[in-house]
Amino acid sequence: MALFLPDWPEVPAEYPSDSVGMHPPYDTPAYIFTRKRAPSRPLRYIPQTATELYGPVYGHESVRPEDSDLTRQHDGEPIGERIRITGRVIDEDGRGVPNALLEIWQANAAGRYIHKLDQHLAPLDPNFSGAGRTVTGSDGSYSFITIIPGAYPVVGLHNVWRPRHIHISLFGPSFLSRLVTQLYFEGDPLLRYDSIYNAAPDFSKRGLVASLDLEATQSEWGLTYRFDIVLRGRNGNYFEETHAH
Repeated sequence: MALFLPDWPEVPAEYPSDSVGMHPPYDTPAYIFTRKRAPSRPLRYIPQTATELYGPVYGHESVRPEDSDLTRQHDGEPIGERIRITGRVIDEDGRGVPNALLEIWQANAAGRYIHKLDQHLAPLDPNFSGAGRTVTGSDGSYSFITIIPGAYPVVGLHNVWRPRHIHISLFGPSFLSRLVTQLYFEGDPLLRYDSIYNAAPDFSKRGLVASLDLEATQSEWGLTYRFDIVLRGRNGNYFEETHAH
């Protein structure tokens, strides 16, 4: 939680620093929107209270089983290719992280989000809201059922398209222990052109791409993709400081 407070002390030593390379720089030349969004002055941190650090995360108890199936939240089936996404949330030593709240949001099969700020020329799907949530099991495992999101244009930029992706938010044991990342799909030809994906260092990019898991795929139903989330270390996923579309 960062604010501009010129006279505030530096971050205390007891707060662990992030792993190197886990977050993109605020100003990334290849991602042109950061030119105006990046802070121009050094950040200062507000000290966190015990309640913020160790208090319960809002939302764990209200998660319903159907929240993890984005294809069954309405009266009919959504349009698009049905898939299952599975994986584990683990630490850098491979230990599962239980009871972590995962929230996802995505565009529909036509590449359109349901929120009112998305007004590009693609249809909405009345049977798809594009949001889901679940809690990891005792071994850190999780699973979602959804559809492949469509690519979409970045409005205002000439012929710039975002590859198919799913946003993932991860809450740990406190409200402030939130991490946000994006899941991409292997083989997507738009990845090579995407400024957000390419803001990640090369060694982190593979951790952003879900891989096809044919052995876990249910025959005549839908493909399964695997996406493990590693919280820290050199193999840790690349996390965003702020939301990206």
